[in-house]
Amino acid sequence: MCGAYRADMPEIEVSTEVRDALAAGQPVVALESTLLAHGLPAPRNREFAAELEQLVRDHGAIPATIAVLDGVPTVGLDDAARDRITDPAATVLKLSVRDLAPATALGHTGATTVASTAWLAARAGIRVFATGGLGGVHRGGDEGSDGFSYDESADLPTLATTPITIVCAGVKSILDVGATLERLETLGVTVLGWQTSDFPGFYLPGTGHQLDWRVEDAGEVAAVMAAADELGTPAAVVVAHPVAQADALDRDLHDRVLADALAAASRAGLRGKAVTPFLLAAFHRETAGASLEVNLAVVRGNAAVAAAVSTAHAGRRHA
Repeated sequence: MCGAYRADMPEIEVSTEVRDALAAGQPVVALESTLLAHGLPAPRNREFAAELEQLVRDHGAIPATIAVLDGVPTVGLDDAARDRITDPAATVLKLSVRDLAPATALGHTGATTVASTAWLAARAGIRVFATGGLGGVHRGGDEGSDGFSYDESADLPTLATTPITIVCAGVKSILDVGATLERLETLGVTVLGWQTSDFPGFYLPGTGHQLDWRVEDAGEVAAVMAAADELGTPAAVVVAHPVAQADALDRDLHDRVLADALAAASRAGLRGKAVTPFLLAAFHRETAGASLEVNLAVVRGNAAVAAAVSTAHAGRRHA
């Protein structure tokens, strides 16, 4: 892939609105751009981008959607930038943390994943990030029981060294939830259940994996953030906010689709990172698009909670 070499290595570009809000101690919520560029069809992706930012504003915080534009990591997109990221005819790469340096050096445009969004947000001074779900450890990776090679998302090690609070709906149930929680524990990442002790499964409100810590409101999350700052712990705080039961997938349908898709992936000889998009495509197809609607409901709910957490954190700092 070719690109224009950049002799000038730019700093992160932060929009005036976001920069002013941070300087004034106002609540700011980071938003990723991969869902917009690669997860939704046009023009719905552009519409959802505007809807999500407005939702954050309606809940009292400033949205900061993050992407890389012509090699410039950008925190807070204007209308023109959102149009570029959501243009189906544009070349928009999918950038994790490992991709940021080459994309910046070679002048590429890309959407940021959970890992790269968290990393850039923290570099810009943003403390709260709303996303759909975290990446995690692939099923069957421990012993190859499903015929899949080991695969672990870059989200996990990034969170181990990135002091940011991420509001998410747990991890997708296509992953190995237990192994993911074990890795988060090993990496020193704090996981808080938002009004639940049952770790969410993205499409489902719960997975049956019990959490050690539960919080009831944004004030308690802000208190945990303050304690983490005082103690100097370097890792992220994950706030696991379950999807509302009314928005979740039917559990029987979910379990059937997952079992069938895992079996099909094994028959096809899929390995590593090829498995996840295969399973997600199967969910979209076999649920007649219902899984996508759950995805959007999840992100909306997490954005609202993230705005409340950011507001509580800002209020605590000014108290």
